[in-house]
Amino acid sequence: MRTVLQRSNHTRRFFSSQVAVTKSSGSASRLESLREQLAAEASNELDDFAAGAKPVRRKAPKRSKKILPKPRWLKAKPADSENYQKLRSTVRDLGLATVCEEARCPNIGECWGGGENETATATIMIMGDTCTRGCRFCSVKTSKAPPPLDPEEPEKVSTAIAKWGLDYVVLTSVDRDDLEDQGANHFREVVQKLKEKKPDLLVEALTPDFQGNKDLIHAVATSGLDVFAHNVETVERLTPFVRDRRAEYQQSLEVLRYAKSLGGSLTKTSIMLGLGETDEEIQTTLEDLRAAGVDVVTFGQYLQPTKQHLPVKEYVTPEKFEELKLKADAMGFTYVASGPLVRSSYKAGEFFLKNYLEEQKAKQAAAV
Repeated sequence: MRTVLQRSNHTRRFFSSQVAVTKSSGSASRLESLREQLAAEASNELDDFAAGAKPVRRKAPKRSKKILPKPRWLKAKPADSENYQKLRSTVRDLGLATVCEEARCPNIGECWGGGENETATATIMIMGDTCTRGCRFCSVKTSKAPPPLDPEEPEKVSTAIAKWGLDYVVLTSVDRDDLEDQGANHFREVVQKLKEKKPDLLVEALTPDFQGNKDLIHAVATSGLDVFAHNVETVERLTPFVRDRRAEYQQSLEVLRYAKSLGGSLTKTSIMLGLGETDEEIQTTLEDLRAAGVDVVTFGQYLQPTKQHLPVKEYVTPEKFEELKLKADAMGFTYVASGPLVRSSYKAGEFFLKNYLEEQKAKQAAAV
């Protein structure tokens, strides 16, 4: 007990000396002032409580400026139609993945439901639902070692398309940097299987960059597809901040340029707006795309899929989208789709491309 008391007394003497030192150093006055302020506030709150005074309600902090409220024109159709439910059931039964779901596309209700023309459109995502890259705008799952490819996928996809009765289909895929051929030959097999089952089927392939490997690009571009699509996504300055570090702006341009040089298909790309790009940068991007021989370009509004993804910098107005469409048309693109909810595989372009490709085939047949 004596030892404990001695330690206690020693502790009190130590802190007393520290307080004395603090006072002598000049900081004690601030400490004492703070103590008096806290005591006064506590006393006032107690008096108010005893007197039955109503508590003062403080306002909630202002909403972060990083989260912009969505404007009225960004309103997609609900996903609840009979056609939507039927197509969704087929996707589930066959164990297929669609970019419509994985990327949380706002047009899924309209495209799967068929819209005014009752023509359902879906973009099938092959090679699984897990990507080896981590682009900051995309909500598709990522992993360094995704599950192996499904060897039965080409058959499953062709069965699904035949069941839907479509005559134009969009295929896309995750990036598979973990595979020796990055999935190029699997992509090629899916396209060929579709053409084998339905020769008149028009196929658009929205492909990865295959790390710029021309042999792999060649394998997909010469598979019999009708439209070779690869997205640059954004302007050159923003590419390192928006896309995975392995995805480069100039590399994407070269992919499109090389695919076009092989002939036999249209080339297509898409640009997201609202990430902080300038009008001058958009103009430069369009000039780069025309120089690469790109036929079709689409513009759409970037929408933040989750709080963990890049925030929206700006909601571009429908008038601005129309202005960009007119500008791109004047530059000689074969087709331009531009609007807040337009996506790279949005059906607005498919109707045009279907007619365009059929006209081209008719001209070729007449020339023979």
